[in-house]
Amino acid sequence: MTAIPQGRTRRAALVSTLCALVVGLGATGCSEDPDAGTNGVGKLSAQEIQSKTRKAAGSVDAVRLAGTVVTSGKTYTLDMRLKADGGTGSVTAEGSTFHLLRVGEALYLKADAAFWKHEDGESGDAGADKAAADKLDGKYVKVPTGDASYKKFSGFTDKDLLLDGLLTLHGSVKTDGHHEQSGVRTIRITGDGGSGGTLDVSLEGEPYPLRLVRGGGAGTLSFSSWGKDFALKEPAEGETVDYGKQLPTS
Repeated sequence: MTAIPQGRTRRAALVSTLCALVVGLGATGCSEDPDAGTNGVGKLSAQEIQSKTRKAAGSVDAVRLAGTVVTSGKTYTLDMRLKADGGTGSVTAEGSTFHLLRVGEALYLKADAAFWKHEDGESGDAGADKAAADKLDGKYVKVPTGDASYKKFSGFTDKDLLLDGLLTLHGSVKTDGHHEQSGVRTIRITGDGGSGGTLDVSLEGEPYPLRLVRGGGAGTLSFSSWGKDFALKEPAEGETVDYGKQLPTS
């Protein structure tokens, strides 16, 4: 993986400051090329930029994404590390936070007792509900592949599925100038002037997507740690609880 040269951003800022000073003194001919020292993606058309960033994102095995996703009227706050064979991280929805872990096809969900009480509070027996929730508190629960929750939550751990859906801007795609994200120079592309989403693409190193604002107020996500591997293994037997063939319904 090509490292992002942070020094270039500082040098660009210095050049910009010096140019402003020279212009202020009445001199001419000092103009900074915003694409100088970059990967050259900023000179491409919006369609070419979108194609290159999707290709770059698909070429590496790991990424971290964090932010919000609004789907089916619910807002999910994600902080996930993903790679080809699974992912791990936290999801917050409707005031409850839970941890997801997927290794291959095996999906696990871990949450506190309050989460399980909310999910499984319909038996009519408060004592039994509390006992069940306490049993699951802080434990990994394996989600059965046939359970509705499996499809719902496994998508948050699927790198290719998430990126394919998220990195598509809708409508007419155009460039929207040079910007910066966390000290890294970017080129921004938009769909339908922003209503179809905006995406900041790195101009330093590989043209990875760095920040996405989804159209229609459907959330904002940042991307980092491109290509940085991380450990992914199933929880130990003592950390898991077998709930059975079906999880509680929400």
